[in-house]
This record gives sequence, C-alpha cells and structure tokens, in this order.
Amino acid sequence: MTTFSRRTLLSVTGAAGVAAVLAACSDTGADGKSVSESSASSSASGGAESYDTIINSGPVASDDEVSASTWASAVKKAGTFKIGGTKTNQVFSLEDPTTGKVTGFDAAISQLLARYILGGDDASSLVEITQATSDTRETLLENGSVEAVFATYTITPERAEKITFAGPYYESGQTVLVKADNDKITGVTSLTSGVKVAVQANSTSVQAVTEHAPDAEQVQFETDSDCVAAVEAGQVDAYVLDEAVLLATVASNDNVKLVGEPFTTEPYGIGLPKDSDGQAFVNAFLAKIDEDGTWTKVWENTIGSITHGTAPEPPVIGSVEGAATASATPTA
Repeated sequence: MTTFSRRTLLSVTGAAGVAAVLAACSDTGADGKSVSESSASSSASGGAESYDTIINSGPVASDDEVSASTWASAVKKAGTFKIGGTKTNQVFSLEDPTTGKVTGFDAAISQLLARYILGGDDASSLVEITQATSDTRETLLENGSVEAVFATYTITPERAEKITFAGPYYESGQTVLVKADNDKITGVTSLTSGVKVAVQANSTSVQAVTEHAPDAEQVQFETDSDCVAAVEAGQVDAYVLDEAVLLATVASNDNVKLVGEPFTTEPYGIGLPKDSDGQAFVNAFLAKIDEDGTWTKVWENTIGSITHGTAPEPPVIGSVEGAATASATPTA
C-alpha cells in the first residue's frame, strides 16, 4: 500500500524538488490550493529550464499548417486563444495573484498550443481562460464561448458524443484521500458498506466509485474544495478523484493524505467543439511536443516537482475510446 502525505512528498522529492510547490502554499484554502503570489510551476528542480523558457521555445506551425485547419485559422484570426480551464489548481493551472500569470501542466499545454498557432515570444499572454467546471465544460464548447477546454478532462465515450477530444496528452488514475489520522481506510477496497465517499458531481469519480466500491455511500459535491472540506470536517470518510489533482492537495495540506494505489486509468484529453477539424491539428501539435522533448520538460517542471521518479512516457495519441482518431503524424 502507498500512502502520500505532505510529509511523505517532502521526503521523496527533497527540499529542492518540492520547493516551488510549498513556496506557493503559504496561504491555502480548505482544498490545499495555493493562493500565494508564488506559482507552483515558476521553476523546476535540479536546475532544469524555467517554465517561461520551455513555453516560449515551443514549436510554431507553418502558415500552411494553420490555414489547412478551419479551427486553427479561426484562432489565429482572433489573435487570442480562448479556453475553458481553471486558475486555482496549483499543479495543473494556477494564477499568480501578483503577476496574473497562469502556470501548471494544463496551462503549459494550452500556452504551447497558443504559440504553435499564433507565434510570438510571450505565449502565456495569448491565452484567455474562462472558468470551467465539470458541469460547464461541454456547454462552453457547445455555445462557442471557448475554442478548447484544458481542465484535467478525462476522455469518455459519453462525453465524446457531445464534443470532440484530441489526445490523450496525460494519464492519471482515481485514488482515495482521507484525513491524515485515518488508519482504517487503506485504499479503494476499504470503501465498503457504511463508508461515506465524497465525489464531484458529473465527474468520472461517480462511475469509478460505483464500479469499484458499489457498497459505499456516495455524497456528491459541486467542487473539489467542497469535497476536501467535507473530509476534514468528518462529514464524509473519504474522497475519490484523480491522483494527479489530489497530489497537489496533500502537498500543501497536513490534514489529509492519499492511501492505496490508483485503481483506474484516466486519460486526459483536450476538449474541442463537436466534429471540429481542430482534432487533427491539435493531435499533430501533441505529437511534435512529444517527439521534441517539450512534453517531458513540462512534466518535470510541474507534476514532476511534487512527485518522485522520472517522467512517464506520454500516452499514445488517439489510443483511447472516445478520443480523436485522426492522424497525429506531424508535418515536417
């Protein structure tokens, strides 16, 4: 059994490896998401390239590549990449309240895609974020409010009936969060009859708990912070969500910990309007940043700053049911 707490993360990564995250956590809410002026991803450990250097060194598509895609051409004409996302997840997308800059794994992928389409030397300034929740992600794409969604967005066949997915660009897995002093729950197998489990409404956690812990009592909340607060208050016994997201919570919150191993595979995709020709364009972009090492650098600077070990291999693009199946071979 694996248990991750804030103390564990400090020990496995070392002070330098997790410094960027913990420096960003001097002020935290109930969900452990930083509201400090320091970004969790402002720099990586071990003298790696800075976040800005990675983003502003990403590939740029040729005029022919952009013009071949109606979706990409519309983004270029607008001059700004409008996306659905968040500014409060310290590992995937966090806004620095002092500078207004947004950094993190999802933020980086969106900024790299903005640079790929629009060019320029300040990719972060090219992205305009509209807050997206598990209830509004599809709606934002359907009504044209945004051109893409980057929001730890798990690809499912059901969601793919409403929108188009590019990717996957990252894989996580559902795991279990409990209070730090809870020694009774050791993983998903402990979620039995009489155990109350928090899940976010309309998230993949609902189905995951139904399948893997059918006897547990699910309690649905609107937001991640609501779920974490419910665990801390003893309103529920556990909270199930993607490990990649919960690692950020335990890195900054002494009151909770992760137990057991991830018990599902959650492939993250980039949401696009239904039947958009942007899927082939975005998949080609993802293939390029996979091949040139940019994806690995982004992982090391963000997710890798709070976990141990080497960067994983990027997932195979188009390999997941519900994801775009257009060719992801980049144009030379």
